[in-house]
Amino acid sequence: MGVQKDSVKFNVGGRMMETTATTLANAGRNSMFGAMFDDNWNLLLSSNKEGWRFLDRNPDCFGVLLDLLRTGELHIPPNIPEKLLYREALYYGLLDHVRAAKWGPFDGNRLRLSRSVQGQAPGDGTAIRAGPDGGCCVAHGSMVHVYDWMLDEHPPLSLDYQRVNDVGWVDSDNVVVGVSERLGRGDGGMGLFSSHSGELRYKFQVSHENQVKSYTAGALSFSSDYKIFSSCKGRSNEYGIGVWDQVTGKQIDFFYEPLGWSLGDADKLQWLEGSNCLLVATMFPRKDNCYISVLDFREKKMVWCWSDMGAHFTADEKRVRDAIAMEDNSSICVVNEFEDLGFMDLRSSGATSIRWSSRSRLMKGKMPEEPCYPKLALHGGQLFSSMNDCISVFCGPEWVLTSRLRRSYGGSICDFSIGGDRLFALHSEENVFDIWETPPPPIL
Repeated sequence: MGVQKDSVKFNVGGRMMETTATTLANAGRNSMFGAMFDDNWNLLLSSNKEGWRFLDRNPDCFGVLLDLLRTGELHIPPNIPEKLLYREALYYGLLDHVRAAKWGPFDGNRLRLSRSVQGQAPGDGTAIRAGPDGGCCVAHGSMVHVYDWMLDEHPPLSLDYQRVNDVGWVDSDNVVVGVSERLGRGDGGMGLFSSHSGELRYKFQVSHENQVKSYTAGALSFSSDYKIFSSCKGRSNEYGIGVWDQVTGKQIDFFYEPLGWSLGDADKLQWLEGSNCLLVATMFPRKDNCYISVLDFREKKMVWCWSDMGAHFTADEKRVRDAIAMEDNSSICVVNEFEDLGFMDLRSSGATSIRWSSRSRLMKGKMPEEPCYPKLALHGGQLFSSMNDCISVFCGPEWVLTSRLRRSYGGSICDFSIGGDRLFALHSEENVFDIWETPPPPIL
C-alpha cells in the first residue's frame, strides 16, 4: 500500500472523525471505503479544501464500525439499536465484517445458543432450512416463513395454500417450495419465490408423454451446476425424481421409479458432488420398508441400493429413520430411533449390511407419545444427529460423540439445518426455533 500512514478525515453528520488509510483498507475492495483507493491501494483524493470528506450518515454507528476496522472486535453501545448499526454497515459494505465479528467459523463443539424465535402458530412445523447468508426459512402447514440473517421476518411464501413438503434455498435471494397436489384440484408441484418479497417467480412443471401433469413435490436437493432435484408422484406413472434447470425453470430430466422400489415418496435427497450422483432415501414410517439408492442420471441407472425388505424386526427394532452419504468415507450413515448410528459401504456392489454402533444410545424401550424421529447432517467434517430435544455432535474417524446441544423449551426437535455459520433447530410443540452460533475466536 502506498499511503499506509496518511490520515483520512471525515465529517459524519456534523461530527469530525479522523483515521488512517490502513484502517480503511481493512474494509476490503468491495466496500465503500475500498472505492477510495486505486488499484495499487493508494488513497484517491476526494475531499474539500480542508481535507474533510462529508458523509450524511449516523456518526455513532460510523464510530462503532471504524473501531471494528481498527481492532476486528465489535462493541455495540446500549444506546445504538443493533438493526440501525446493521443498516449502516450495509450502506458501507461492511455487513460481512459485522457478521464475522458477531460469530466465528462454524464448529459444532463450540456452538452456543444465541436466541430463540417464536413461530406464528403453535403445532408441528414441517422443515427448517438455513440460508447461505445466516438467515433461514421455516415451513409450517401451507406457509413458509422467511427470516434474514438479522432474524427479521420477510413476507411469507405460499403456493396456493397447499401443504408444504420441503423448502430449499437456491441462493440468498431465491427459495424453492415443494407442495402436495390437492385431490380434485390438481395444482401442487414446486415454485420459485423471492426470499425478500415473497413473489412467485415461476412454477416448475412435469411433462409425461408430452403432457403437463399435476404432481406432488417431496424432498428437494440442489447441485452446483444449477440443477434442482425433487421426488415426484403424480396420478398415473409420474413417480420418480424430476430434474429442472434452476435458471430457466424448465424440466430437463426424469428418473422413473423402478417396479418394486420407492423414489417418488422419498424423504431425503442429497446431491453427491464427487460422483455426480443423487442419494435418494425413503424411510419408515412413510413406507412400510426403507429404500436407499444412489442414482446416476448420466447412465440412467441405480448404481447402489439397499432395502430392509424381508428383514425381521424385534421389539428393540433398528428401523432406519434417516440417511446421509459421506463421500470422503465412501459410506452411508444411517440412524435409528434410538440414535444408534450405522454405516454401509458405498463401494460394495452386492448385498450390503449395516454396521451398527450403539455408543450414543440415548433411549431404551418406550418412545415418547409424539416422537420426533432423528435427523442427520454432515458439515465441516462433523456429524450431527437430533434426538428428542437434543442434537449430538460426532467427530473423528470413528465418529466419537464429542458434545450435545440441548435446551428445555419447545419440545422435541423435529428438524434442524446448518448454513451461514449457524445451526437452526425447529421444535415441534411450540413451533419455536433456536439459533446456535460459534463465538468469535479471541483476538490476541
